[in-house]
Amino acid sequence: MKYLTVVIFAVLLSSISHAQTYELGLYAGGANFIGDVGSTSYIAPNAPVVGLIAKWNRSSRHSFRFTALFAELDVDDRESAESRRQSRGYNFKNSVKEVSLGLEYTFWDFDMFNQRNPSTPYLYTGFTYFNHDEFVLDGDMLVDAGAYWDIAIPMIIGYKAVISQNLIFAFEIGARYTFTDNLDGSAPQNDPDGVLSFGNINNDDWYMFTGITLTYSFGRKPCFCAF
Repeated sequence: MKYLTVVIFAVLLSSISHAQTYELGLYAGGANFIGDVGSTSYIAPNAPVVGLIAKWNRSSRHSFRFTALFAELDVDDRESAESRRQSRGYNFKNSVKEVSLGLEYTFWDFDMFNQRNPSTPYLYTGFTYFNHDEFVLDGDMLVDAGAYWDIAIPMIIGYKAVISQNLIFAFEIGARYTFTDNLDGSAPQNDPDGVLSFGNINNDDWYMFTGITLTYSFGRKPCFCAF
């Protein structure tokens, strides 16, 4: 019985130490907004973003990925390079909570069982469902008009590498193209005549996440079937 217990423990330990079917970890980085208020820079993180990330590595080239992230966008016209925005002086903070599900595709085979530690650039896209504050212009100020749920398309590029037998580190930059133009109060939903609208009404808002992930791999050794 004692010998059987030792064998079972050894098998379990081996399956854990040589695992990569699933990954679970943390995301941390910075966020910035792209719209009709604030800085016009595309990548200029000025507020923290944190969350969780999970993956199912379905092959050595693609994974199904889920993330749950939280950020508070900090937006101020005074950070813009445009004098018009600087003199206008609009500002707001918008709490964003998103969940995203999609496909991560690697440029090269990413197999942790290679003799050397693998690394590869990757792309990710899918669907994002996010909760955010909406704003309305009241005089010279943007005031909170409630919280709403909307959809966004994530477009992410990153680079990941194995740093130990079970740990994977990645750096990525990702834009979220939203299906709303009122993260910044420039197109209020309850303003059909456009009296309170401002900025470019033909472009929806974006927000960017720039960050790192650290994930732990576990599960049985994958077969990496042709799927």
